[in-house]
Amino acid sequence: MMPRQNDLQLEVLDHGRPRTERAFLRRVVRATLRFAGRERLPVSLLLTDDREIARLHGEYLGDPTPTDVISFDLDGSAEIVVSVETARRVAKQSGHLVRAEVALYVVHGLLHVCGFDDLRPRERRRMRDAERAVMRSLRLAVREVDGEN
Repeated sequence: MMPRQNDLQLEVLDHGRPRTERAFLRRVVRATLRFAGRERLPVSLLLTDDREIARLHGEYLGDPTPTDVISFDLDGSAEIVVSVETARRVAKQSGHLVRAEVALYVVHGLLHVCGFDDLRPRERRRMRDAERAVMRSLRLAVREVDGEN
């Protein structure tokens, strides 16, 4: 069966602890793609731990350390890898929900694939503004996005 044109094309592989609800991930991905004007972008999400993301980080980006999120723009689709272990740790330190931190990482990774960057100050402000807008549309708060950077 062919997906309808407005259907979200999302694949999720969830190895993270705690697990993240697929319906929640669909809302996050849909809101981000809508914001970026890329509603038809196929997305694959891998939710994992620090060990696996460090392996992928080393293999594909030459840095074998854990990170929060890695994004790949592959043949017109987005592949996003999120460390739920990192999200859990940061959420605990910051006093907000793990799922909000996971959402932020998904938003951040998708924005990268959609042309946003955070290397230079002006680009970083644009990225943070976009993150804030998407997170607010989802009624999710995390201090990193809501506070001053």
